[in-house]
Amino acid sequence: MNKLFLPIKLAFHSLTINTGRTVLTLVGIVIGILSVIVVTSSGQGVKEYIMGQVSSFGTDIIQVETKVPATGKTSSANATGQAQGIQITTLKIADAEALKKIPNIDNTAPATIGQEIISYQDANKRAMIFGAGAAYPLVDNATKVAEGTFYSEGDDNGLAQVAVIGSDIKDILFGEQEAIGKSIKIKGLNFRVIGVLEKRGTVTFFNYDELVFMPVQTLQKKILGIDYVRMITLKVKDANLIDVTAADVADTLKREHRTPKAEQEDFSVSTIQEAQKIIGDVFGTINILLLALTSISLVVGGVGIMNVMYVAVVERTFEIGLRKAVGATSGDIRNQFLLEAIFITLIGGIVGIVLGYLISLGLSILIASFGFKLNFPITLSSILLAVGFSMATGIIFGFYPAYKASKLSPMEALRKE
Repeated sequence: MNKLFLPIKLAFHSLTINTGRTVLTLVGIVIGILSVIVVTSSGQGVKEYIMGQVSSFGTDIIQVETKVPATGKTSSANATGQAQGIQITTLKIADAEALKKIPNIDNTAPATIGQEIISYQDANKRAMIFGAGAAYPLVDNATKVAEGTFYSEGDDNGLAQVAVIGSDIKDILFGEQEAIGKSIKIKGLNFRVIGVLEKRGTVTFFNYDELVFMPVQTLQKKILGIDYVRMITLKVKDANLIDVTAADVADTLKREHRTPKAEQEDFSVSTIQEAQKIIGDVFGTINILLLALTSISLVVGGVGIMNVMYVAVVERTFEIGLRKAVGATSGDIRNQFLLEAIFITLIGGIVGIVLGYLISLGLSILIASFGFKLNFPITLSSILLAVGFSMATGIIFGFYPAYKASKLSPMEALRKE
């Protein structure tokens, strides 16, 4: 039993009598483990946040959006093309009407978006104007009216100048006053406020409380001067058939747009499940890349351990020779130095995990102060990953110095003293 615990006792003794060196060696490991914890925690937190935000729209939603032809719907070429001003003008309200004839489609909401200054008396605010079909609250169940009512299909077809405003817009323009029935000015036109939405907050980094809803055709013809929409949101009757329904949607749009070939398609069709899978894949790739970068700090810490262990071997050459002279085997010497390296990395791992938890908690509190309900969880997998990293670093970078120490000749070691 004494033979088993002696290397451990000697390893602890060596680390405690060289406290300064031990602490400096620990710093590199602590930074590396801390980085692993914070990166995995942040990645998981942001992923869960975005997944939750996407799920808030419901699992029975299909989204149709415009796409640059000959590009993938999630490709950088499509995103870059539209960001640079390529306008796709082929998606129309008539497409939404055609899609509504699909048996499993319950409701459709064609929509487009613009940005204008809205004003009431002396109060002004630049806001996003969301033109959507009258069925939008039926499609997006999270859009609820707190005061007044939502506009009707008759308002949409009649190009009515009515608006439903977000709660933040109401506070900015009207304060404590009643908003229903008042008129706000948008691009020189008066719009009567008929509804105020329930507070919803930020969804996928987009503040719904600062939106102004109006009939999509009113926005098209009286504000933007266009005849197309940017998206159509569809609600299905049976979510179990959503993939089949999405295929029917794509086939219908191919016929309506006369784009039989994939490279001609100027639209994309996505389900919530597909969006969640894409988000999961993206975050998985990002986390791997970030972990690869943070592992560099662990490698640096490991090199530090190797250097310290080499110095320890040189300084304790006489001790090694004396121990071998009184019966210690090469394995005993190797295990002692290897245990010292493992202890350093294990202690560094524990300290790094604690600090990583505190930093992740601090980040959660800080972000919550900006109105985002974003948590950075410390998962068991991240702890096991951090401990595994630290142990592997100790073993890999501590083995060679320990091996060199075990091969010292007792006579040569004693002679060097």
